[in-house]
Amino acid sequence: MELIDLTRTLDPADRERLPEQLRPLAPVIAPAVAYAHPTGEGRAVRRRHALQRRGPARRRGLGRGTAHRLQLHLGTHVDAPLHYGSTCEGRPARTITDIALDELWCEALVLDLRDRCEPDAPITVEALESALADNGAPVPAGGAVLLRTGQERYGLSDPEFFRYPGMSRESTLLLADLEAKVLGTDAAGWDLSFPVMARKFRDSGDNSVLWDGHRAGREREVFIVQQLTNLAALPPSEFRVAFFPIKIARASAAPARVVAFV
Repeated sequence: MELIDLTRTLDPADRERLPEQLRPLAPVIAPAVAYAHPTGEGRAVRRRHALQRRGPARRRGLGRGTAHRLQLHLGTHVDAPLHYGSTCEGRPARTITDIALDELWCEALVLDLRDRCEPDAPITVEALESALADNGAPVPAGGAVLLRTGQERYGLSDPEFFRYPGMSRESTLLLADLEAKVLGTDAAGWDLSFPVMARKFRDSGDNSVLWDGHRAGREREVFIVQQLTNLAALPPSEFRVAFFPIKIARASAAPARVVAFV
């Protein structure tokens, strides 16, 4: 069995790699971390704790670090139903800690949408149906569908990373109706980017165009996972994935370590 990491590394340096006009997005891209290396600031930690040791160990500090303003929707993360609204399927929406681990450890398949979607445009039902037919495997009941849109081509310093195809209400419900429970994407977001949604709202005056892919999760309970990476290393089907978020009480989302077992 091979373990394949599908998690985007959280690197504080990514804040500086963002294009200037996208710097306001920094808090949801990477944390700000104050590092304390054992040979530097970590030595002060040793002194503060008054570690009384003799020899070389006494001269070494402790590796420490502090993450500032850790966002719940940071990097590769799992959205709980509470993120979409206060109710889901007519019941109180669940939080991250309400979701059992076995719901997030499941069979999965990959849909290759690279030739079936465009930047800043919705992923259509027809595109999904075509990709499903090419894959040939059924959607595993209670399992995961991972969307490979081609966003893996771009780094955070490239504005194209933030011009991604997004899911609509109809396309999200299609996968939910096929009994997928975990819906993942390699794009920065599940819906279209906010500038595109805002333009659609200004043109139509209809607020249903705002986060309609996410809000579909009020009708059918799904767990949405965004900013996956390394989907190119996966087979089309017949593998399992663990989507394990940090266990944060009452949270609507949490950063996760996502690993495929092939």
